[in-house]
Amino acid sequence: MILRAVAFTAALLAAAPVWAETAKAPGAHLRGLDKISGTPVDFKMNVGDTVELGRLRVTLGECRYPTDNPSGDAFAWLVVRDGNAEQTTFEGWMIASSPALSALDHPRYDVWVLRCATE
Repeated sequence: MILRAVAFTAALLAAAPVWAETAKAPGAHLRGLDKISGTPVDFKMNVGDTVELGRLRVTLGECRYPTDNPSGDAFAWLVVRDGNAEQTTFEGWMIASSPALSALDHPRYDVWVLRCATE
């Protein structure tokens, strides 16, 4: 866990100059994967929306992207809950180009950010 936090912090510091000039997007494109069936699902969300992926409830809080490259490296704040539990399974920033730095740890499902939705 400590190594994961150190790697995530190092990535944030290395990317800081790029992230300094970002814009908020009204939504995001995400991909979910049911690891049991092998079925991928792509979905678009608006900020504040909640989407159900099997038992998971995924809520998008914010999506940001480099202002000079709207299709570039997106990062999104996600809150993921398993079923109707109030306790979160994941809450934090996911980075499109490095999903393993801050990943959902769930036995059945994977979720990651593809890009921000700019329109």
